[in-house]
Amino acid sequence: MLLKELSEAVGVSGKEEAVRKVILSAIEGHVSDIRIDPLGSITAIKKGTQEGYPRVMLDAHMDEVGFMVMGFDSDGLIRFTNIGGIDDRILPGMRVKVGDKLLPGVIVWTPIHKNRDQNVVKMSNLRIDVGCSSKDEVSKVVNRGDRVAFDSAYRELSETFLSGKAFDDRVGCSLLVDVLQGGPYSVDVLAAFTVQEEIGTRGAAVAVKRLQPDVAFALEGAPTHDLPNPMAEPDDPDEPNPVARLGAGPVITVMDRSMITDPRLLRLLHETARANNIPFQHKTALGGGTDAGRIHMSNAGVPSAVISVPCRYIHSPAAVLNRDDYANALRLIQAVLNNFTPDILQRNS
Repeated sequence: MLLKELSEAVGVSGKEEAVRKVILSAIEGHVSDIRIDPLGSITAIKKGTQEGYPRVMLDAHMDEVGFMVMGFDSDGLIRFTNIGGIDDRILPGMRVKVGDKLLPGVIVWTPIHKNRDQNVVKMSNLRIDVGCSSKDEVSKVVNRGDRVAFDSAYRELSETFLSGKAFDDRVGCSLLVDVLQGGPYSVDVLAAFTVQEEIGTRGAAVAVKRLQPDVAFALEGAPTHDLPNPMAEPDDPDEPNPVARLGAGPVITVMDRSMITDPRLLRLLHETARANNIPFQHKTALGGGTDAGRIHMSNAGVPSAVISVPCRYIHSPAAVLNRDDYANALRLIQAVLNNFTPDILQRNS
């Protein structure tokens, strides 16, 4: 499964080269007109079988959340800041990889037995230890501006569950590669593996201008909230209140903070899933956003939707997904591509 190689590649926003290399190798021979734009996104085209059908953009972002080196303390510890949304609470004791040489390090904090009343430590008060004892020593092996990534391995937890870093959005990249390796489809597939989504959907803004699609789908990893809430009352029927659940099928976004899904595409996704007996669920929470939020407002407007694989613990060193959800998301995407006719965009909402 390509997801392993994609997950273990390091590609913090703005430094996606390792991920781009994996993808370029995987799509070679399956697409035409492969280009790398000035920001570093990959665009490519897979021709469809029907002339005059809409041009469908499939988007997945290559970058992952991580950190950047800000400076050094006199004792050789590294000051850092986040790139993308990361919860301070998960950081103490975390293993990381620093810089292009992937230097191993650990995020350090005051031991709990030294300060039992300590609350969550802010990131600005944490440091990375790479085994150096002075500023001069650490500055010889680490540079300001170096990216820092989670140090974690892809694992098969069982026959059903997979774990690894950066499933947001390497799972989308893996799905898009699978789509491009399959087919052909009725429509032209305009593929965009974008950069810098985690810091403002910047790569998508450029890629959509290059591809000029008629319609777009972002392929993503969606956060779940399907575990028991220890603060809930045992008999509270509203708990847990999931964004999505593992094992319940791909997630179709109705609305998030960056967009409202085009009703014609929402209906297409529903009809296609039901016609093909594909389980699905909805994302209706207003938090979060995707490249589709940028794409749908680009050019003269691009009808857009989001199809996601539900993932636990995204933006952490170890996300978890269900193989069946991945397989059903792929089935849904491919079925949509083969059932997308010109009249779909002419329907009244």
